[in-house]
Amino acid sequence: MLFSSLKVLRSHGRQFIPRLDEARLPDTFRGRPTVAAEPSDDVAEELCRICPSGAVSKAPFTIDLGRCVFCNECAMRYPDLVRFTSDFRLATNDLSRLRVTAQSGDRIALDEDRVRSEIRRTFGHALRLRQVCAGGDGSTEMELNATMNVNFDFGRYGIEFVASPRHADGIVVSGPITANMAVALELCYRAVATPRIVILAGTDAVSGGLFAGSEALDRGFLDRVGVDLYIPGNPVHPLTFIDGVLSLTGRLKK
Repeated sequence: MLFSSLKVLRSHGRQFIPRLDEARLPDTFRGRPTVAAEPSDDVAEELCRICPSGAVSKAPFTIDLGRCVFCNECAMRYPDLVRFTSDFRLATNDLSRLRVTAQSGDRIALDEDRVRSEIRRTFGHALRLRQVCAGGDGSTEMELNATMNVNFDFGRYGIEFVASPRHADGIVVSGPITANMAVALELCYRAVATPRIVILAGTDAVSGGLFAGSEALDRGFLDRVGVDLYIPGNPVHPLTFIDGVLSLTGRLKK
């Protein structure tokens, strides 16, 4: 029995990631895209038509990761023009940095000038977050749960999810924010003591995603509060979330 168990463990390999800041994802992962050059008007118009979420625009040709669902349709259509890399570091506090063009740099990072000083002063060593599913489909919520499993063990940094907003330092919003969740989200936010942080996790939360413009949504909450971190993805990969939160709290220097 013991030898059988050891054989199974050996076949699985090491699941635990010892250094999250040095983790790498396989080439099959769809992370930060790159644009090789400015396409012709006809190509740009075609890619605008086939994009299901309106993430592609032209003049200049741009892929907005805040709206992108990472379906890979544009890259499959023109692989020499668009390529999705395995770079999972997508989180930022500046929406303009999520717009990828042919002139974009190699990394998406925080605007350090926009990080509130009280965030790192207060939450630099420990952070408790309340996750709010505001009409999500459950995919991002599952990935957020995965950050605490034995593979990623996000809790090693003193960062955890809690059940009550009164025990939290901030909220993580997933989902496009439906009208029937608008009041509940507002109440949850108000129950968190100040200073508090707001994180939008997933394309649906950042922009509404495929549901943007729907009458079933009420995103007015975002007009009344400041957002500290935008984390795109459909759904968000655990490493993308971990990297973003560690950067925001000053635990990870890029």
